[in-house]
Amino acid sequence: MPRLLALLLSLATAVAAPLLDHTPGIVSYTFRNEFKADMPGTFDKVKAFGITDIEMSNLFGQEPTKIRAFMDARGISCSSYGCQYGDALKKTDEVAAIAKTLGAKFVRVSLPSGKKPFDKTEAAQRAAEMNTIGKLLREKHGLTFCLHNHGMEFVAEGQGTLYDFLMEQTRPEDVSFELDVLWAYLPGADPVALFEKYGARIPLMHVKDVRKGLPRIWGHKYDSDNDVTLGTGQLDQAAIIAAAKKAGVKHYYLEDESSHSLTQVPQSIATLKADR
Repeated sequence: MPRLLALLLSLATAVAAPLLDHTPGIVSYTFRNEFKADMPGTFDKVKAFGITDIEMSNLFGQEPTKIRAFMDARGISCSSYGCQYGDALKKTDEVAAIAKTLGAKFVRVSLPSGKKPFDKTEAAQRAAEMNTIGKLLREKHGLTFCLHNHGMEFVAEGQGTLYDFLMEQTRPEDVSFELDVLWAYLPGADPVALFEKYGARIPLMHVKDVRKGLPRIWGHKYDSDNDVTLGTGQLDQAAIIAAAKKAGVKHYYLEDESSHSLTQVPQSIATLKADR
């Protein structure tokens, strides 16, 4: 009987486990308007939500030392600093200095968008540039360089996509990836399959959901109010988070670009931490 009881208890515990056993981080862009208007007050709101990890994707006109002081005073850590691609390429040391002042271990960029469609030729050029940036950040500054996807990386190329090509053409020790699950899903990719295929090359992710009924296409003007509370949209959050855990994701950042983020973020956190 004791052995049977122990088995039943273990099964009950497994069933009741939340998607995340900790509060996820946040992308500063989620509260971009609030940070511009009142940075210390917005950090107070972030802390009130139980969030202690942030990806600063903008300095909002403030000095890095001042931002660090605001965070330190509230027990908030910046684990990733998002900057412009051109700055990472041409001002690598300056970007590294900002990242280290903020306390970040990761420097994150997105590929610049041009007038011409993203293609294999440009992807090869960007891969070579990122290898150079990542090597310098790693060897000189002890930082990890990450590429954040939008939709253009998932254009078909050969037997896969340009995202696969970028993975192949970049050195794992110098270039890691941050998976934005929404901007993988909408162009037709499967976030779960990406985590399963690339594992440890994806240490960061943006956790998001999108309104039910929105077509899975990329290249149109996206209305940010299509970002919805986790668990109410199209994405299978349980499968995605399980795959992310197995891949070894280090930082889960909520990103809600909608005009309802102050309401939706705590609801999304509750979804991730609820027993199921």
